[in-house]
Amino acid sequence: MSESANGQAKVPGQGGQNGSAPGGAPSRGDTAGAGAGASPNGATGPRGTSAMLRGTHYKWLALSNTTLGMLAATVNASIVIISLPAIFRGIKLNPLTPGNVSYLLWMLMGYLVVSAVLVVTLGRLGDIYGRVKMYNAGFTIFALGALALPFDPLTGPSGALWLIGFRVIQAVGGAMLMANAPAILTDAFPSNQRGTAMGINQVAGISGMFIGLILGGVLAAIDWRLVFIVSVPIGIGGAIWSYFSLHEVGIRTPAKIDWLGNVTFAIGLIALLVGITYGLLPYGGHSMGWTSPLVLGGMFGGVAMLVVFCFVELHVAAPMFDLHLMRIRAFAAGISATLLASIARGGLQFMLIIWLQGIWLPLHGYDFKDTPLWAGIFLLPLTGGFVVSGPVSGWLSDKHGARWFASGGLLVSAVAFAGLLLIPTDFSYPEFAVLIFVAGAGMGLFSAPNAAGIMNSVPAKQRGAASGMLATFQNSGFVLSIGVFFTLMIAGLAATLPTTLTHGLAAQGVPHAIAIKIGSLPPVGSLFAAFLGYNPVAQLLGPTGILAHMPASHVAVLTGKVFFPQLISGPFHHGLNIVFVMAICLLVIASGVSLLRGGRYVYEEHEVAGEPESAGKAALERTGRA
Repeated sequence: MSESANGQAKVPGQGGQNGSAPGGAPSRGDTAGAGAGASPNGATGPRGTSAMLRGTHYKWLALSNTTLGMLAATVNASIVIISLPAIFRGIKLNPLTPGNVSYLLWMLMGYLVVSAVLVVTLGRLGDIYGRVKMYNAGFTIFALGALALPFDPLTGPSGALWLIGFRVIQAVGGAMLMANAPAILTDAFPSNQRGTAMGINQVAGISGMFIGLILGGVLAAIDWRLVFIVSVPIGIGGAIWSYFSLHEVGIRTPAKIDWLGNVTFAIGLIALLVGITYGLLPYGGHSMGWTSPLVLGGMFGGVAMLVVFCFVELHVAAPMFDLHLMRIRAFAAGISATLLASIARGGLQFMLIIWLQGIWLPLHGYDFKDTPLWAGIFLLPLTGGFVVSGPVSGWLSDKHGARWFASGGLLVSAVAFAGLLLIPTDFSYPEFAVLIFVAGAGMGLFSAPNAAGIMNSVPAKQRGAASGMLATFQNSGFVLSIGVFFTLMIAGLAATLPTTLTHGLAAQGVPHAIAIKIGSLPPVGSLFAAFLGYNPVAQLLGPTGILAHMPASHVAVLTGKVFFPQLISGPFHHGLNIVFVMAICLLVIASGVSLLRGGRYVYEEHEVAGEPESAGKAALERTGRA
């Protein structure tokens, strides 16, 4: 690997402006197979049109289509968050009834869990059968799942299971999009433009999470079925467009499917993530379920199965994920930083939403039922920061490498979270907006260079698996984050909320015995109520029937916009401090890990004449020289 005068790495066989695959991979004008399309290592090249298309127009077609795919997949991960109250009213199910909380959790988490589990497998299948082929199938499955969701004919638990089931199908399609989009971009763009492409693509992915919040709130206010209908034209249109516009330009690597690796990975990750999800529910008189045999079995069993998965991958001929890639410093550091940053960022989104919905917005005159939509609107500066910094940092990283932009972005976000620690619970919005804008900008500085650095560091024939692993670490980190931060928040609330709530209710005339009973309930109920846009006190006191026997003035105070926010602000701020300190620590650690990636590095795929080298060994030697 040599460097040009401007410091950019040159990659032998990279093909300059046409962006051809490393190692002399065939252009789109070549045919796959022996002779015309075989690479030295036996991987087959793509079929398609001329190489000129790839160098000029094709890369922008690939960018625009994969950006739409990422946007569709991530919007649907968050669109139900704001619209859940309308959805559950539509199917006539109270999600806060103890027996129904699991439906609530799976509506929130099912899409994310399925996506996290499948993306590595689907990325590897893209390496074997063609990334564009898998991507096109993903758009089709996504559209079919979306088509079934709005026509749910059932109500109650059956209606909820219909929605959860087809959301899982939709998640399979979304996982196929997320697993293969970065690999398609890496194939289409030359190495000196991948940061820019990844920046735009990553902005779409992160922005989709927040666009989904607002879009879900607007559509749910009209009709809950529109929340799902909106995905139908996007899915169908995207599938048709991708089928006619995208072509295989990357290396395909014929191999047997690693069934044992796929099964052990799926079982292990599902068990771990499900255990974490159910750990948030009360169990055996405890405010959370971390002592439940189901939770403990899922977590420890899941970890054990993932250890088995690693053992399998080191001993099969064609592994689902080549663990030797972890010997590539740029890849290992980038992937590890991705996981830590995702854990730091994911749960904080929910904490900020609860902060706005449960305290700040009601104190400023908003009805509880309107707070989900307005929370999404007031969080727009967070998205704005990401949109501004993501493409710029990606473009700059093409010239100067990912290391300092990625590491510096994580520290910028950590500083912003430290600022959020210092403002009061009832804050001034301009200072809050500035801080979350800076936090978003820091994440944008990190995400695009980091993704480009990861994808640049792996062999062309394994880009699908690497892309899937990147998405797995992002999605798994998000689910882990929800478990970690809700646990910290609930633990913080459990220390102070029971006494505060009991005294506050008793002061408004609630009988002492009922006040003690309500105060001793797990805090997760109040958090979920605020998160869904319900008045938490009305939800807590409603089943007791006491509101019907109290003076109207006391009922008005208890169920008004101010009582609960003022009551919970102290305990909530205590829990929030714990959460933010944890997030800051994770971001600082992630920044240090990101620094370990070394200088700008682009994998050069070649073989010593007559002596093939393993990807991990060859890359390790080259990285050591960087």
